Amino acid sequence: MTRAKQSIHGSWSSRLAFVLAATGSAVGLGNIWKFPYIAGEHGGGAFVLVYLACIAVIGIPIMMAEVMLGRRGRQSPINSMRTLAAEAGASRYWSWLGWAGVLAGFLILSYYSVIAGWALAYAFRAVGGTFTGATADGVASIFERLTGDPERLMGWHTLFMVMTMIVVARGVRGGLERAVKFLVPSLFVLLLLLDGYAMASGAFDQGLAFLFRADFAKIDANGVLIAMGHAFFTLSLGMGAIMVYGSYLPARASIAKSTITIALLDTLVALLAGMAIFPIVFVNGMEPGAGPGLIFQTLPIAFGHMPGGQVFGTLFFVLLVFAAWTSSISLIEPAVAWLVENRAMSRVRASVITGLTTWLFGLLTVFSFNIWSEFRPLSFVSVFRNATVFDLLDYLTANIMLPLGGFAIAVFSVWVMKRPDSVQELALGDGWAYRLWRVLVRYVTPVAVVIIFLNVTGLVDFSGFLGLSE
Repeated sequence: MTRAKQSIHGSWSSRLAFVLAATGSAVGLGNIWKFPYIAGEHGGGAFVLVYLACIAVIGIPIMMAEVMLGRRGRQSPINSMRTLAAEAGASRYWSWLGWAGVLAGFLILSYYSVIAGWALAYAFRAVGGTFTGATADGVASIFERLTGDPERLMGWHTLFMVMTMIVVARGVRGGLERAVKFLVPSLFVLLLLLDGYAMASGAFDQGLAFLFRADFAKIDANGVLIAMGHAFFTLSLGMGAIMVYGSYLPARASIAKSTITIALLDTLVALLAGMAIFPIVFVNGMEPGAGPGLIFQTLPIAFGHMPGGQVFGTLFFVLLVFAAWTSSISLIEPAVAWLVENRAMSRVRASVITGLTTWLFGLLTVFSFNIWSEFRPLSFVSVFRNATVFDLLDYLTANIMLPLGGFAIAVFSVWVMKRPDSVQELALGDGWAYRLWRVLVRYVTPVAVVIIFLNVTGLVDFSGFLGLSE
């Protein structure tokens, strides 16, 4: 195989296009609500420093490996892994890594689209002034009516899937690249506008203190584990998205520089989001809270009682839609690419089939919030006694499939792939930078991912094991 090989799907026009696309894939709903909160709760600036160290040791090395595999294979993750395994003289079963990534992306999008539909619904409600003057009970009622109505929820899920597939159907440059060149810069502009709004709220200093004040006393084993896990999950690793995006990366573009830039931009989005959210929360005397409830039940009350809240509330939910949209197109791209390569389909037909299948599977999540809300398919297993279908899909993908995918990527890239091939593809030479990457991916990151896997699945309590829990 030579570096001159090109993907049949086309390529990004530049390294910048790839950086924007991969940043869009990495930036999602979790960046907006999860990272700012866990940072504030686990030592603020101290947590941010630990998180950045975890990004450097875990996130960036595995992301470099995944991009490298994608660019060397120049195909969908399934076909790339089959080709690279043959090139390395390894088992053809390594193609299962590609299958696992495609399946993970499909499953994640099936429920991610439903949650993104909430953001779409709230954007329309915000622009219509629904939240103006709303009470806590009123906002709670809006949320319950949305999630409790399967037809309404199905409608928003449908609209978001249509938005996603329209972009994917138009191809790499005409669809994916054109979309991210608009959506990702727009996302940053919206964040900066919201930060400006937060600065005038009267609680900006309080929000900054919550997010950035370094309290090393709050950094215990649990905080380190959370930082490790988020450093892995935030970069969209192990789900095929980064691998397929890497297959469109021009041969002359630096994988290392691109990956570091993506990781920094992803972190910047999370920090800017926190700087926008927490001053608004604190000035209204609310608790920062965790999870989607902060976004869909707490902030609408705040926007409804603040000067200019209708405008900036609308901007905030549009921001959420953009973040979800850029992630969703990357989640479905691996499956579309495989259909085009293996079934001789046009890209439009492949997009329609994949989108329709994902939409149908997404109905499992839609119904989990209403007519199947009491359905517990694995109630006979103690850990899943209260888990809905949505809960099970989230657990399977986030806690099992993605860590195992990241582990397999690390193992293949340094234990199976021939060293001269990785030297050639990373274009770092065989000096200290390449050797550092190789040591990290060969020894450090696999151990870290195993720890993440065991921790998030609850198989091992590392906090107690290390004797560092409070």
